[in-house]
Amino acid sequence: MTDNLQKPRPLADVARIIRSKNAGPGLLTIDLFFNTGSDYNAAIAAEGLQAEAVAARYGLSANRLRVIPYPLARAIKITMDRLIIAGSPGDNDVYGAQQHALLLDVDIPEGNTP
Repeated sequence: MTDNLQKPRPLADVARIIRSKNAGPGLLTIDLFFNTGSDYNAAIAAEGLQAEAVAARYGLSANRLRVIPYPLARAIKITMDRLIIAGSPGDNDVYGAQQHALLLDVDIPEGNTP
């Protein structure tokens, strides 16, 4: 008997573009873009990209983070409060350009719609 379930794929293998940047000194934004509707829909449904799960990865409460889907662009924007204001002592990424790395291994189920 063969197993018809496919293994989940890491976000890094599914998304076409994954980037992060500051959205002002106190906010961080992460943009995820997908080539296909199937991959976009799978990402939207993925447990690891729900607000609670993303917030846990970043050490935030879910009310300090928003996951915003953009279906027409096959994109997801995640906006969150920065734990340290950009440029303050202790800030190790003043531009917020490396903060998406915590999401690269999020499991995305195999999509099945175009």
